[in-house]
Amino acid sequence: MAMLEICRQNAEAAGVESRCTWHEGYLDSLPASAPFDAATCLLVSHFFMQPEERRKFFSQIASRLRPQGYLVSADLAADMSTSAYQDLREIWTRMLKHAAYPDEDVEKFLASHGRDAAVLPPDRVEAIIASSGFDAPVLFLQTLFIHAWYARRSVS
Repeated sequence: MAMLEICRQNAEAAGVESRCTWHEGYLDSLPASAPFDAATCLLVSHFFMQPEERRKFFSQIASRLRPQGYLVSADLAADMSTSAYQDLREIWTRMLKHAAYPDEDVEKFLASHGRDAAVLPPDRVEAIIASSGFDAPVLFLQTLFIHAWYARRSVS
């Protein structure tokens, strides 16, 4: 079942569906509307390989939010030049293998870091978000390489 349909079902079960706006597509295909209170961006922005593309993406999100509206964003983030990255990479590899991922899939996934996914140090991701119309992001979750932040749209 598609993720959007599961989300709709969950919103209906929680009794909040009437407060939700559903859109399948890209930001530039989202119809004009009143500003939103919040937006989520989960495991998306790391696919923008150039920092300026990622900044533009977050700026588009900010332009759709009311001042002080929330962004919740999660992406792969790590300083790939450190020993900590290598340690996490080893743990992630063992986790994927324990979950019965085929060896070739594990290698493809890890090879994508820096090639197909812009895995930047967390402070660089935070700086990109902050320079895109948001206050300083607050890290609230890290699970191996996945970092999650919330940020409020700047008032100005």
